[in-house]
Amino acid sequence: MRNTVKITSAVLAAGALTLGLTACGADSGTGGDTLVVAASPTPHGKILEYVRDNLAAKENLKLEVREFTDYVLPNTATQDGSVGANYFQHKPYLDDFNKKNNTDIVPVGDVHLEPLGFYSEKIDKLDALAKGATVAVPNDTTNEARALKLLDANGVIKLKDGAGNDATLKDIVENPKGLKFKELKAAQLPRSLGDVDAAVINGNYAVEAKLNPAKDALVQEAAKGNPYANFLAVKKGNEDDPKVKKLVKLLQSPEVKKYIEKEFDDGSVIPAF
Repeated sequence: MRNTVKITSAVLAAGALTLGLTACGADSGTGGDTLVVAASPTPHGKILEYVRDNLAAKENLKLEVREFTDYVLPNTATQDGSVGANYFQHKPYLDDFNKKNNTDIVPVGDVHLEPLGFYSEKIDKLDALAKGATVAVPNDTTNEARALKLLDANGVIKLKDGAGNDATLKDIVENPKGLKFKELKAAQLPRSLGDVDAAVINGNYAVEAKLNPAKDALVQEAAKGNPYANFLAVKKGNEDDPKVKKLVKLLQSPEVKKYIEKEFDDGSVIPAF
């Protein structure tokens, strides 16, 4: 039986599943014998399922994977103890989330990097982007900054000096093609490609939409020195939980490295350990 639960914002908003999450007794969060981990479906959920099905038993670790389809609920569930850990985010996003939500979630082990890419159904090279074209970008703070830095690095726009991990559209000082920007939730970006001229899409959502980053992205982030590695995270104070330590060990194992390189041989997901 597949030990994975898919959870959407709509269902959680209805309240019923939220009650289910907190009513799992000994097997919820970090309590009991089972470590419950919230994750985005791809690649995070797939990597965790590989660990659960192939590696966890040798460490005497019981692992349950709960898949979430947005970037907010995994952290709130980790903070309130509904799950014991999450695996879906990078450090700039987590820092911003903690600051805005007064949470204290911390990373415990890097696993992989998903290069951000620039995609289009209307052009086949970056130079062909027309004047006045509409470009969709993620609307959360850190991923929007990341998208803008990708465009800056490739000469599409210029950001003001010192624009960092919280850069916004207001930090654009040069826009030679007069591009229009459409801010959307990261998960909606692949579906927006038919309605805009181009979009900057997170690697995991590109993969879910059957895009091949190595072939379909007009440009991608450089992997070298990239600060956006995705990691396992827990509520502060749970870093030394034996189950968490076991999972970190497995996620950073040679077996997982080999699995990532084989499963995502298009370069959409790269080991970060």
